Parts: sequence; structure tokens; C-alpha cells
Amino acid sequence: MSWQLRLLNRQLRWFEKPALARHDKDRLRRSFAFKSRLYFHAPFGSSFQCDTLDRVPVQWARARAARPAPVILYFHGGAYVFGTSSTHRAMLAKLSALTGLPACLPDYRLAPEHPFPAQITDALATYRALRAKQEVIIGGDSAGGGLALALLHEILAQGLAPPLGVFAFSPLTDVTYSGASVTENAARDCVLSATRIGEMLEMFLRGQDPRDPRASPLFGVFTGAPPVWMTVGDTEILRDDTLRMQAALVAQGVQSTLTVGPDHPHVWPIFHNILPEARSTLRDLAAWISSL
Repeated sequence: MSWQLRLLNRQLRWFEKPALARHDKDRLRRSFAFKSRLYFHAPFGSSFQCDTLDRVPVQWARARAARPAPVILYFHGGAYVFGTSSTHRAMLAKLSALTGLPACLPDYRLAPEHPFPAQITDALATYRALRAKQEVIIGGDSAGGGLALALLHEILAQGLAPPLGVFAFSPLTDVTYSGASVTENAARDCVLSATRIGEMLEMFLRGQDPRDPRASPLFGVFTGAPPVWMTVGDTEILRDDTLRMQAALVAQGVQSTLTVGPDHPHVWPIFHNILPEARSTLRDLAAWISSL
């Protein structure tokens, strides 16, 4: 473990976890937007462009030498309540530089203003628009990672042309929150607070079935799916979301790669500007993408 990771874990535990546990959704949105501009920076020469795909706002992130295709379709995290394409675009610009591929980040509709299934509806719309013209690699983190896997389930269920692969950082795959790590890692997780699960769930689902695979891809069918690549930290409350997702994919014959980071925080690759482990993980992901 690098000294940067040890220091980051302390900072996250002391400042970010308490803030996530107590701030309302509007303050969370403002805070994350401000901090992302302050801490997350794209490589020199990166370009960003706002666009619309089938009425869904998106933002393109491209490295200077990125080629046109395939496209990385990436869904940001934020518990389906906060986060935007801008909060995550620096990380995707870094991934674009490593892969030579452009990234498209949808600003899918957020809860509670737009509860489930608005998110999967927007995800499917952007995928259809992109896949009609080129090959696509789907990715996401946290809730966005769950959305990426839910989209894969829906693509297979509808018989659509599949993506080349799917990757997810610390994905939320089970909104019944039945994984043991939700309680086992409640004190160990340095970012997420288990105390807000009920509140976030109500904003997202508004009483709808939490076992719907479009909300909880853990319960989805993935037979015939393309390769999947996932990471999670062993101290996360969402650890078992990823471990059980991995087991479910393998049991259904999917080629799935899993990396478990010891004492790594939630979605650590987003800290690529300061964290050696984040840059290493993004390089590993880029190599996997290049192998597809």
C-alpha cells in the first residue's frame, strides 16, 4: 500500500464519509461538483464536448490522439441521486489516453426527481444510438456500475447486438442490500455510510421491486454475455455486491475478471491524479479493453 493510499483513506474517513452521511441531496450534488473540479484533472490535451443521444444529454471525453471507435459508454456513480458526466470526465479522459478510445458519459436522469426505471431507460437509449453506428464498451462505477450491468442484462433480454465488454468499479448490484459486507464493513468502509441505505433506496425505487434485474443486476440473466471486468475494495460495504456478481456471472458461463483491492476505497480509480494504485488499475483496465 502506498503512502498516498494510507493518507487518502484517512482523509476520506475523517471528512468525506461524515459528509456523505449527513448532507441532503442538493448539498451532495453541489459538493461533489465542486470537489471534482478541484481534485480531478484530465491529462493535458484532453477535449470535452456536450451532445445529445436520443434526447439524453451526454458529454464526450477524448484524449488528443483518440480514434473514433469503439466507444466507451460510461455511467457515473452517485447512488442514482448525485453526480454528473462532469464529475467523472477527468477519469474517462485518462482512460481515453490509455486506450486511444473516446468516452461518452450520459447525464441520465437522477432520483428522486426521476425514480426508477428512468435510469435504465436513458442508458438503453444511449446504447442503442451508439451501437447503431459502432462497437461499444460499457462501463460505470458504484450505482453507475450497477447500471452498466443492468444495461447488459437488458441488452441480452431484448436480443440486441451486444457490447464488446463491460467493466465496473465497485458496482452497486443489489439494491435489496442483502450482502453480508453491508454490516460487516460498515465501520471499515472509509467512504460509504450504511446508515443512508434506506433513504437512498426510497428516493431511487419509490416502492418498486428491488429484485428487478434492471435495478439489481445481481438477479439478472447473463448467459451469452461478453467479457466482464470488475474491481472492488475488500473493506467496502459493497464488497459482496461485486463478489456475488462475479460468482453469478461465472456460474452462467461468462468470462469475468475480478480484482479485489486490499483496503482500497470506493471507486479508487477516480483518484488517478494522486494515487499510484488508481493509475495502476486504469492501466490494467486499458490492457483488458485492448484485448477485446
